[in-house]
Amino acid sequence: MNRHLLRAEDTEFVGLLRACSRAKDLRAGVRLHAELLKEGIPEISFLVQDALVQMYVKCGAVLKAYELLVGLRVKNTTSWNNVIAAFIGCGQCPEALDCFDQLKRQGVPANSVTFSCALKACARIRAVSKGEQIHDEIAIQGLLGCSIILGAALVDMYAKCGSLIMAEQVLKSLPNRNVITWTALVSGFALHGHGHDALRCFELMLHEGLSPDAVTFVGVLKACGNIKAAAKGERFHDEIIRKGLLRGNNVLLAALIDMYVKCGCLMKAWDILEENPDSDVFCWTSLIEGYVEQGLSEEALECFKLMKQKGVSPTTVTFASVLKACGSIGAVESGEQIHEEISRQGLLLDDFVLGSALVDMYVKCGALLKAKKARDQLPVHDLVSWTTLIAGYAQQGQNQEALNCFKQMEHFDVSPNEVTFTCILNACSHSGLVEEGEMYFTLMYTNYGIKPVLEHYACMVDLYGRAGLFNLAISFVSKIPFDDYMAVWRSVLKACEKRKDVTIGRWAFEHALQIHNGDAALYDLMSNIYRSAGMQENMESIEAVRAESKSWEKMVSF
Repeated sequence: MNRHLLRAEDTEFVGLLRACSRAKDLRAGVRLHAELLKEGIPEISFLVQDALVQMYVKCGAVLKAYELLVGLRVKNTTSWNNVIAAFIGCGQCPEALDCFDQLKRQGVPANSVTFSCALKACARIRAVSKGEQIHDEIAIQGLLGCSIILGAALVDMYAKCGSLIMAEQVLKSLPNRNVITWTALVSGFALHGHGHDALRCFELMLHEGLSPDAVTFVGVLKACGNIKAAAKGERFHDEIIRKGLLRGNNVLLAALIDMYVKCGCLMKAWDILEENPDSDVFCWTSLIEGYVEQGLSEEALECFKLMKQKGVSPTTVTFASVLKACGSIGAVESGEQIHEEISRQGLLLDDFVLGSALVDMYVKCGALLKAKKARDQLPVHDLVSWTTLIAGYAQQGQNQEALNCFKQMEHFDVSPNEVTFTCILNACSHSGLVEEGEMYFTLMYTNYGIKPVLEHYACMVDLYGRAGLFNLAISFVSKIPFDDYMAVWRSVLKACEKRKDVTIGRWAFEHALQIHNGDAALYDLMSNIYRSAGMQENMESIEAVRAESKSWEKMVSF
C-alpha cells in the first residue's frame, strides 16, 4: 500500500479503527497504527488521528492516546476531551488535569465540555486551587451564561472541595439554574455534614418551581441521616414512592436504608430491604454497618449470612464491617471463617483497610497470636496494622511484646503516630518502665516531630503515679503546656476506671480536688472507679461528699 493510496483510503482506515474500538481489540488497533507509521506518511489526516485516539481510549490504553495527542499535535478539541474524560473514568484525575494543561500549551481551544471535565477532576481529588484557576478562565471567556452543565460542574467542584459558601455564591450568580445545579449544592452540604443547610437549599430549589430527581433525593436523605431527622426522612420516602423513583434504583434505595440506619430506625431499614428483593450489596452493607454502629453485632452477622444466602457478594467494606462485629462480641470462629473467605478472594493483596480490620478483629477477640500471624501475612505492613497489634499487646498486659513490636515497626521504617505512642506509653506505665517511658516521650517529638497531646501527658502522669513517684507526677503536671490541668487529671481517672485501678484513682482524685473541688466530673469519675471495682460503699461515700460540696457552694454563693 503506497503513500498516495493510503491518503485516498483514509475512510477505510477510519472504519477499521472504529471496528477495533467497538470490539476493544487493542492488538488489531496497534497493528493498524504500525502499518500507518510504516508507510512513512509525513502527516496523518485529522480524520485518522481522531480515530486512532478514540481506538486507544476505547481499548483502555489512555496513556497511549495521550501520547498520540501530544506527538501528532492533534488540534481537535473533541479528541482531547475524550482523553481527559477517559483519565477521569480510570480514576487518574491528576493525569486528566495534566492533559488539560497540555491542551492549552498546544493551543487547542477549550470548550464547555473541556472545562466541565477539568472541574470534575478537581472535584474528585479536592483540588480547589486548580478549580479556582479554571473558574477564572471560564469567567474570562464568559461561558457560564450559555452552559448550565458547566455551571453545575463549577458548583459541584466547590461543593465537593468543601468551599460551600463559594458553591452557593456561584449558584446564585448563574443566569439559569436547574435541578442539576441545585442538586450539586444540596449534595455538597450533605456530604460535609451540613444537613440543615442541605435541606434549606432543597426548600429554595422547590421555591423556584423545580422538581427533585432521584439524585436530589439521595442528597436530602443523607442530610436527614446527618441530623437524625427521621420524620422528614419518612416524608421524603413517601414522596419517592409516589414518584416511583425506587424502581431499579439501588443507589437511592441504599441512601434510604442508610438514612433510617443513621436515625436509629433499624427495623424500618430492614423492612425496606425485605420489600426490595433486588437490593444490591450497598443496601445490605448499609444495614450491616448500622447494626454494628448500634452495638447489635449478632444481628449484623445474621444479616451478613442472609445476604450471602440471597446470592449477594460482599465487598471489602462489607467484610470490614462484619469483622468489626466479630471483634466486638469475641466471635473469633466466625472471624476466622470470614478471614478464609477474604483470603480465597485475594482481597488482602491491595486493601490496607481490610487487612487492618482483620488484625483488629483478632486483637479484640484476644487472639494475639492469630493477630500477629494475620499481620505477618499481609503484603504490606502499614501503620494502622502495626498500631493495632501494639494496642492489643498493651491491652492484654503483654507490655514487653508491645515494646518489641514497636521496635520491629521502627526496623521496617514505619513511622509511628500519636496513637502508637499512646499505646507505648501505656505499656511502659503498666510495666513500671519509667526510664523507657521518659525516653519514648522525648523520642516522640525529637525524632518524629509529634507534638504531645493530652493523652500522652496523662500517660506520663499515670506512669509516675504507678511507680510511686508522686512528686515527679505533680511536677510533670505543672509543666504541661495546657491551661486546663484538670483535663489531664480527668484523663488519668478515666484510665483508672477502665482498668479498675482504685489506688491511682484515689491519688489522682485527691490532687485534682486541690485544684478544683467543684468539678462534678471528678466525683462522677471516682464514683465510676469504685463501681467498676465493685466497691459499693465507697461509691456511696463519694456521692455523699459530692452532695456536701454542692451544699457548701450554695451557702457560699448565698
